[in-house]
Amino acid sequence: MPALERLLLDLETQGWAVSDDIFPPDLAHRLRAESEQRWQLGHFHDARIGRRQSQARNTAIRGDAICWLEADDPYPGSRAFQAWAAHLLHALNRHFFAGLRRLECHYARYGSGAGYARHIDQHVGSPHRKLSLVLYLNPDWTAADGGELAIHDPDNPDIETARVLPMLGRLVMFRSDITAHAVLPGKRARWSLTGWFRTDDAVL
Repeated sequence: MPALERLLLDLETQGWAVSDDIFPPDLAHRLRAESEQRWQLGHFHDARIGRRQSQARNTAIRGDAICWLEADDPYPGSRAFQAWAAHLLHALNRHFFAGLRRLECHYARYGSGAGYARHIDQHVGSPHRKLSLVLYLNPDWTAADGGELAIHDPDNPDIETARVLPMLGRLVMFRSDITAHAVLPGKRARWSLTGWFRTDDAVL
């Protein structure tokens, strides 16, 4: 079964999907290099929890630093990723009639020992995030390094149903409204490109 067809089927039947062969390997390496360059240039900032005026830094809950991608991003690898994601958006709309309009996304870097407690990506009172996407950018990652994505049962969030190692080029997608998940602490820095397919237009 082709990688895209398998991804769509898994999303449809279980609400989440993992693919190791849908994303171009050479582009994954370029994105890792660009993310490290942005980190060295100081483009990342500490992630916060909450929304708008209530946002706060709480490393006990969330310990990553992030760098948002812009629509006119100056980095060629990041623009190539956005073009790839636009094709995926159209495929999702064709399959699910989802009404997706855009992808918002950022690089994320978790330092050694940092994680993100169990949560759901769709904010209360804001239903526009429909599907979450995580592309991992960690070459030579092994089970001994930790840092897995823990996926929980939508009907019983206390039950963990899967753990996904953050290996280079691995893509994970899941429903933003019902899929509780957590980032477990790793033993070395953990990089990803994380985003959400949304049904609203960009805020100017």
